[in-house]
Amino acid sequence: MPDQMVRRAGTFALALAGAGLFHALGLPLPFLFGPMTLCLLAALAGAPLKGMGLLSTLARTVLGAGIGASITPEVVHRIPQMAGSVALVPLYVVLIGLVGFPFFRRLGFDPVTAWYAAMPGGLQDMVAFGQEAGADVRALALIHATRVLIIVTLAPLILTGLYDADLTGAVGAAARDLPAGELALLAAAAVLGWKVAEWLGLFGATILGPMILTAALSLAGLIHTRPPAEAILAAQLFIGLGIGVQYVGVTLRELRSYVLSGLAFVVLLAVLAALFTEIVTLTGLARPVEGFLSFAPGGQAEMTVLALVAGADLGFVILHHLTRMVVVILGAPVAARLAGAVREKPGATPGPPEPRD
Repeated sequence: MPDQMVRRAGTFALALAGAGLFHALGLPLPFLFGPMTLCLLAALAGAPLKGMGLLSTLARTVLGAGIGASITPEVVHRIPQMAGSVALVPLYVVLIGLVGFPFFRRLGFDPVTAWYAAMPGGLQDMVAFGQEAGADVRALALIHATRVLIIVTLAPLILTGLYDADLTGAVGAAARDLPAGELALLAAAAVLGWKVAEWLGLFGATILGPMILTAALSLAGLIHTRPPAEAILAAQLFIGLGIGVQYVGVTLRELRSYVLSGLAFVVLLAVLAALFTEIVTLTGLARPVEGFLSFAPGGQAEMTVLALVAGADLGFVILHHLTRMVVVILGAPVAARLAGAVREKPGATPGPPEPRD
């Protein structure tokens, strides 16, 4: 345990240094990209980094509370207006599967690993489903981590370069400017929502639980603000750190196979995402920034951060990502069985051997 504490302390110090460096250089999203970049480079260099465990979980609950607080009566009244765009999400997921599954099969991955590598769901969910079905867990973790990493890195460049979005928007008011009673309600909703959702076995409990409970408080008129800026910035730091440490222990062979496979797949995803973004913007179903953020197949937490700093319609963006996650979570295991992407023998060895240099 002491060794883990030392590694976590070193990782946290590195993340803080990254945030400070990126802030000093005036780079965008310093609390997200600074920790992510330095931790990623250190992980690839062989540094003994360690994820932050409970603190990273609590960071995700902050984002869940932030989403829920943005669900106001006005947003609920606009849900029918979003229906046309949201209805495209299942088609989007199906097309990703139809493109991604044969793509990974051609790269030599076994059917189970290829199937869950192609699904645009959350990293933890896809790894858990894949492990249960007998996939190569290491390959899945690295492919999905690479997907999230590349999308989170490129999305701000696309937002600023293509859509002229300003990523300097305030993520929230300072804690000192918020009512103490609302702060206490937000904190309680974040933790209680997470634990109840976890007890109920809901997917994405750390975000979905706090989101549902905070949304209920918002719709009831008990809270009128998002979590304070300090909490949102801390959440960015832990999310960036978490992405970087996914690459701890990656070998050169894994870089060549799994990570490069993930990079190539992101290119295919980018084409599909661009297609659907154009469809919803040209048909007037969404504004360009919201359309792009809604169909960018990144992680829910990361897209929440980008929507916040871009000043996008958070309710619109999150509704699309929630729909994508529901479709993937509920549909992927069923479709995998129909497609025969489930191992007959639980103990069978996954397709490409897991390299360990």
